[in-house]
Amino acid sequence: MSKRQNPAEFLKKVIGKPVVVKLNSGVDYRGILACLDGYMNIALEQTEEYNNGQLQNKYGDAFIRGNNVLYISTSTK
Repeated sequence: MSKRQNPAEFLKKVIGKPVVVKLNSGVDYRGILACLDGYMNIALEQTEEYNNGQLQNKYGDAFIRGNNVLYISTSTK
């Protein structure tokens, strides 16, 4: 059984790793988490945009405003 961790601990551990960022609009962004701040503003590298599971676009770097974020999860990219 894994040790429980709070969200801040989780986010510190996943910096530099692949993540999925789900937005309130239903769009997913998948990429490497470069950094984030206390407002959940996110910087991703090697970003891919998915809508309904379909790849829509690829970006080098992407910045996502925190108030649009529904959740962040780890990814197996």
